[in-house]
Amino acid sequence: MNNTFSAKCSFCGFKQNVMGATFYCSQCKAFCNENGRLTIVVPEPSIENKLRYDLNILNDKCNRMYFDNTQLTNSLKQIQIDNKKLIGKINELTKKNKSKISTSDEKLVKENEELSKKINVLTKEINELKSKPVVKTVDLAKENNKILKKIDSLTDENNKLKAIDITFPIEEKFDSLPEPTATSPSSFVAIMEGCSKYCSFCVVPYTRGDEVSRKPQQIFDEIARLVEQGTSEIVFVGQNVNSYKQVHNGRALRLSDLIDIASNINGVNRIRFTTSHPLDMTDDLIEIFGSVPQLANQLHLPVQSGSDRILKAMKRNYTADLYRDIIERVRKIRPTIKVTSDFIVGFPGETHAEFMETMQLIEDIQFDSSFSFVYSPRPGTPASILADNTSKQEKKERLNILQARLNEIQRGFGQKMVGSIQRCLVTGISKKRLDQLQARTECNRVINFPFHNISFIGKLVDIKVEEALAYSLLGSLHNLSLIHI
Repeated sequence: MNNTFSAKCSFCGFKQNVMGATFYCSQCKAFCNENGRLTIVVPEPSIENKLRYDLNILNDKCNRMYFDNTQLTNSLKQIQIDNKKLIGKINELTKKNKSKISTSDEKLVKENEELSKKINVLTKEINELKSKPVVKTVDLAKENNKILKKIDSLTDENNKLKAIDITFPIEEKFDSLPEPTATSPSSFVAIMEGCSKYCSFCVVPYTRGDEVSRKPQQIFDEIARLVEQGTSEIVFVGQNVNSYKQVHNGRALRLSDLIDIASNINGVNRIRFTTSHPLDMTDDLIEIFGSVPQLANQLHLPVQSGSDRILKAMKRNYTADLYRDIIERVRKIRPTIKVTSDFIVGFPGETHAEFMETMQLIEDIQFDSSFSFVYSPRPGTPASILADNTSKQEKKERLNILQARLNEIQRGFGQKMVGSIQRCLVTGISKKRLDQLQARTECNRVINFPFHNISFIGKLVDIKVEEALAYSLLGSLHNLSLIHI
């Protein structure tokens, strides 16, 4: 017979099964009764009694768990019953829906039946084809030998993979280019492809191969064809465009030579180039800014970071001061030139102090605009395995700080342009207003102005800047009578 009953300790409120009015509360670690903690000193119960009390507590918990489990089981049964009711209602609605369809739209039902028959026929034909052996067989032995020879060519005597040759002959690189077509007054002309710099964060050398320069004859032939179709601005492009080098008639031609020669082609009114690497900003390329007026008053030169340690980790092979020196030399020739750049924020290991070095470079150079991103690892690149302890949130905050300052500088340049006369290339109708034309300044700012004549597209015109918006300008034609259409 079980003589235990449930009692509550009035001191701590703990409930447990006990065998008498006075009991040992396992929560208070003291002897209690229903009137409170006893003040008399009583020897502590034996270990056996303590275990018995603890066992009673566990039994009480088990009972509660069993009760909760029973409730859950009942709830589950009720859900299953409700689910069956819902299914029954859905079936009733489906039957009603079918009857409505059959009575209101018999044509649709017939078409559906015919379609079902066609599907069944096609299914049977597919199953029959699967079951039949293929009549036309392939000589697997020959194909297998071809594959084995290819594998042999990629492995050495130790059955290890050889280094894969990612270089390409010039003919293969550029002979497959489509016929040049001018779709706007400004046209891109590829002069090289690939990159041999192997920056630690970049995948281009592994996907595009090493630098390959295009033959100059092909380049100038394309420019001539584009000019015939209405192009007036040529943009030389390449992954590392200013590394261009190609021998022609015993002389090594560089990007500066292409710019010089292109400027003498009738109809080429403006020239740009992108994207460049600071290491290839040679003296001849800097000096060409002083001798070719068609070369736009803008230089896009990615710097990525203002920290020398980060630049070294990126394998950029230049310092922040070397970059400053390049810009200073260009500005001695073109004092009003606008410089744009690329920035990577949060490169692995970048500290706050190193980020502030980038911010200092921005203050020193006063970039007109930029492309800036949080570092994103590219599989297979050396930087992808570097330790990175900076949180994503902190990287985003740094990017916001950087972009906010660059936007502030850009707005400042825009305000300074108000009231000035800018030589602009009219590129087409404004994207937002059909009663306006769109043009680009030499520093590549978009400027919209009132529509006068569709024949202005492709022409260089003088525009007076009247208002600076966040990312564009508004203006009006200056000396309209002097424009030759």
